[in-house]
Amino acid sequence: MNKWLALFMVLVLVAITAACGGKKAEPAPQTGTDTKVDTTPDTVKVWTYPVHATYENDMKDLVADFNKQYPHIKVEYEVLSWAEGPKKFDVALNAGDPPDLYFGALNGAYVDTGLVLPLDSYMTQAIKDDFQTGTLETMQMNGKQYGLPIYQSLWGWGANKRILDEAGIDYKKIQQNGWTWDEFLAAAKKLTKKLPDGSTQYALVSDGTSTDLIDMLSRANGLVDAVDEKGSFIWNDAKMADTLKFIESLRKDGVLPKETAALTPAKRTEMLYAGQAAIISKGIPYYDIMIANRNKDIEAGKVQGEKLDYIQLPVPHGNSITGYGKTSGNGEGYVMFRQKNDKGAQHAKNAFLVMEALTGAKAGNSANELALPFVRKSQAKAFEGKSLAKADNLVASGKMRENASPNVTLKITAEKAAALKQYREQVLKPTFQALLAGEKTADAAAADLKSKGEQMLK
Repeated sequence: MNKWLALFMVLVLVAITAACGGKKAEPAPQTGTDTKVDTTPDTVKVWTYPVHATYENDMKDLVADFNKQYPHIKVEYEVLSWAEGPKKFDVALNAGDPPDLYFGALNGAYVDTGLVLPLDSYMTQAIKDDFQTGTLETMQMNGKQYGLPIYQSLWGWGANKRILDEAGIDYKKIQQNGWTWDEFLAAAKKLTKKLPDGSTQYALVSDGTSTDLIDMLSRANGLVDAVDEKGSFIWNDAKMADTLKFIESLRKDGVLPKETAALTPAKRTEMLYAGQAAIISKGIPYYDIMIANRNKDIEAGKVQGEKLDYIQLPVPHGNSITGYGKTSGNGEGYVMFRQKNDKGAQHAKNAFLVMEALTGAKAGNSANELALPFVRKSQAKAFEGKSLAKADNLVASGKMRENASPNVTLKITAEKAAALKQYREQVLKPTFQALLAGEKTADAAAADLKSKGEQMLK
């Protein structure tokens, strides 16, 4: 080795030593296969909502934990109100300046702006494997991952345990196995009766201001929506006519109140509290927590009324359907955006790191506070033995999640989704209300939904 080569090697060693000395190594970001770390100071903006009563405390803890690992990334978050937040976000999105992360369900209209960032390049196999089966799909569109859920909302039916017990209804069997329309009707005969004060205890109470009842019953009868995941109109199927006839029979036979068309969601809940409804047609697992809090207020003398035990039930499915029956349920969590003035690839990586922190194991407290099954295995492990929901209701919500139906608006084109929205507002809602009011027969309602659907959703 000549002296020049030896001198060059010494200089290289000195340079390497100088570069490494005194500089603390940073952990590698969990984004794809990229192991480089850029510690340039950065700010990630997050807009969220009061997901549950103490969610802002969750945010403080999650951000504090994140900054222990990534002190160079500042998380600037704002908790919006449910009333005004969506308007504020729409204005920011239309201006091309949305926050980096926004809480909510995935919306195809957001994707169409071109400002939503797909997450696939950041998703490690470890992250994918941590999510329970079917939960990541709730925030996918056209095969791409656009968000990470912190919970999966579930719509079912809810019941008063005392009334079910008095009628001898085996609700645990229903929670475990589901039930058919015929099985529900058999139970309804036992659940409908006159009360001592002269009022009626109805087997089922629904509202007439939304389409929740027909949506849930048709979905449980094998029809995911008015269109399928390919955008083809499917409410011309005989299953839809059967669903309408079933609803018509509920009103005619007194299973539903005759005045259902005029009932509001608030009145529906009021009737549950008053013991006038054995079952209500929209019950979510969070009612378990909400009613438990109401019971505490009754004990403290703040509220007058009977204390209730809430029972979560799946929606009964058509007699020809095998299995549990499909449940309505959407994923909600964080969606990542870029701005019109793009801040670059490293900023996007940093935003994903924040997203992963806000949806990780400790973020499972949101699902727990809402009495929902956890969407990630790490969350289930972190909150093992700490569930706020009753064990029986967790069985029901777990089975409901396993049988959750996909959101077709995430599968179809923007044009078809807009047409579907118009059809639901202009055709489904008035037709359903006319059916509930007895102004239109099930056959006539089915004919209207079919003919107008074939025109609007062809």
